[in-house]
Amino acid sequence: MSEVQVHTDISRLLDILKATGKKYDLEKICLAYEYAKELHQGQFRVSGDAYISHPIAVAEIVAGLELDTDSICAALLHDTVEDCAEKTNLKEIEKKFGSDVAILVDGLTKIVVLQIEDKEEAHIENLRKMLLAMSKDVRVIFIKLCDRLHNMRTLGVKPDHKRRITALETMQVYAPLAHRLGMQRIKLELENLGLQYLDPIGYEEVHRHIEQKYGANLGFIEHIRADVSEKMKENNIHFTLEGRVKSAYSIYKKMYNQNKSFDQIYDFYALRIIVENELECYTALGLIHEMFNSIPGRFKDYISTPKPNMYRSLHTTVIGRDGIPFEVQIRTWEMHHIAEYGIAAHWKYKSGATSKAELDRKLEWISRLIETEAEQRDPDEFLNALKTDIFHDEVFVFTPKGDVIALPSGSNMIDFAYSIHSAVGDKMIGGKINGMIVPIDRTLQNGEIVEVLTSSSSKGPSRDWLNIVKTSAARSKIRAWFKKEKRADNIVVGKGAIDAEIRRFAKNCTEAQREQIVSSLCQRQGFSSPEDFYNAIGYGGLSVSKVLHRLQEECEKVVKPEVTESTVHAEPETIVVNKPKNIKSNSGIVVDGEAGCMVKFAKCCNPLPGDSVIGFVTKGFGISIHKINCPNVIQGRNSPENADRWKEAHWEASEERGESHSIYEALLQIYVDNRIGMLADITVVLADMRVSILQVSVSNRSDGSAIINLKVGCRNIDHYNSIVSRLRGLNGVDNIIRGFS
Repeated sequence: MSEVQVHTDISRLLDILKATGKKYDLEKICLAYEYAKELHQGQFRVSGDAYISHPIAVAEIVAGLELDTDSICAALLHDTVEDCAEKTNLKEIEKKFGSDVAILVDGLTKIVVLQIEDKEEAHIENLRKMLLAMSKDVRVIFIKLCDRLHNMRTLGVKPDHKRRITALETMQVYAPLAHRLGMQRIKLELENLGLQYLDPIGYEEVHRHIEQKYGANLGFIEHIRADVSEKMKENNIHFTLEGRVKSAYSIYKKMYNQNKSFDQIYDFYALRIIVENELECYTALGLIHEMFNSIPGRFKDYISTPKPNMYRSLHTTVIGRDGIPFEVQIRTWEMHHIAEYGIAAHWKYKSGATSKAELDRKLEWISRLIETEAEQRDPDEFLNALKTDIFHDEVFVFTPKGDVIALPSGSNMIDFAYSIHSAVGDKMIGGKINGMIVPIDRTLQNGEIVEVLTSSSSKGPSRDWLNIVKTSAARSKIRAWFKKEKRADNIVVGKGAIDAEIRRFAKNCTEAQREQIVSSLCQRQGFSSPEDFYNAIGYGGLSVSKVLHRLQEECEKVVKPEVTESTVHAEPETIVVNKPKNIKSNSGIVVDGEAGCMVKFAKCCNPLPGDSVIGFVTKGFGISIHKINCPNVIQGRNSPENADRWKEAHWEASEERGESHSIYEALLQIYVDNRIGMLADITVVLADMRVSILQVSVSNRSDGSAIINLKVGCRNIDHYNSIVSRLRGLNGVDNIIRGFS
């Protein structure tokens, strides 16, 4: 890895700023430097360098983006409030450098005073805070990316485990953010640096392949450049030629994620043609296709249909001399600068109120994410939303009117409907793609014309849609509908789920104790009433798993075993008489208040140990056990004539049940790419986990994908989740839904 130069004065920074030709307030920048240097006096980095070298380096990278004076000042001051809290604060920063600099520094400052028990939750809260600041002023994330880039450049001095944590966070959060903002230069360097620490062997292997292949084909590259130059001059096109080799991480991703060999990387070589205007882009494209044979399906016009991150260019892959393929990118100078620096290029090419409005429109996705997740209390859900909506490849589809809609890759008809409007999604009854009616879970492909079929008589979305949709925006809107329209049902579902867990933690809990437990838990979770708490559980705004730890604490605090003289000397018969009647099945279920009945599991939801359950007294067939949130339960408990047939139920403790030896049926619906060996890969994973396959069927879908329906032997919900987690890691698995639809 290249050695990073260390500077403790700002002479080079000032040279960079002067070279841009822009008017900077150098006096203000020097004042920020002197203040930061004074505050960081006596502080050192892990490398032993004076700490001030870090903010100076960050400011130099920010200057390379040609951002404004306040951004340079904020870069110099970005660690002062967090690391020098005893010497300064935001009010002092605002007083000395103005409100804009203070706002930027605040957005870059971690929440160090927030008392959060879970470190992962604290990390996500800091990420949420940064994105919120970013939605108000995008310069926050520009400076943060520059900060992260310098930290990655100097990561080698840290211990191995810290290097891996930082590199993983960079790959999962900051590199995708740079991509979403169109900042390709920073994104590529972050990815390559991250790969060096996460898989140094893989990185070295790819790097060795690159050097060998590039060295062997230097003549090919030079001949191509010469031929293209001559052709452009003949046609009086003013141009600049640039050559590039695909980055190590991009090749690594294709080789290991898509199982390709190094020789199958068709865009290893690329020639970039930069011209004066848009018309010359298309003229140059025609000349390239006249000179070389193009590879079908490898042409993309990002000029007429730009990417959401503002990227515009023409891409085509052609066959050169000796049958060697290479990619050609054609763009104008403005397109090129935006491709390199993304939205940050706004500061170079735009100015004024019109530009501000344009920039705000291009950053609407940040505000939408913040609004979508405003009520999301689950930090894992927030991170999943980021990974899906921001950090995912995109698919571009068209409305019947020709408008372009960009969605995360893997999105389906439901995601599309809710991207148009909440009311369209809520009233959707079906959809068409290219004029043909398709299933609503059909995955969308690039270039398709998508039409939503709606009905005013629609009863609203199905709860099953929550397991089908890809985007957090659609999931949030579906939850919002249930939150508003099905509050009573949500409360029933939520109360049942919490009651089941309370019985598990405190079997002898009284009604008064249960109310005390729930009341305390509501306060800790920030709910004003138990009904609001149950409602959040019911519509999915808060998962039961996220409150289990605190619920157990409250149960242990409130329900304590009472030891008295009478209980010590009580005869066993006395205790048995005081116990409620229970029916215990050989399947590990205890149903309260009923005896002598046969217990069976409902096929509509197939409950597993760990699921919250309830019993229903059938007519002549014993007691049917359902998951508490089963749609049939929700509908049935609202029926007055069946009210007395619902019975509380719970699983036996694992030590009583002999959980490790009990096997239950679990149903999985797996949406996959219909490739050769897909089913074999799935069975290998299950065999490796020693999971029995009880039934399997495969159905093909119109889009070329497939659905694999599996019935497997499963010990409990944790075992089920581990099976799903392993299967999701397989190449070609798009989605997994519990149960058959």
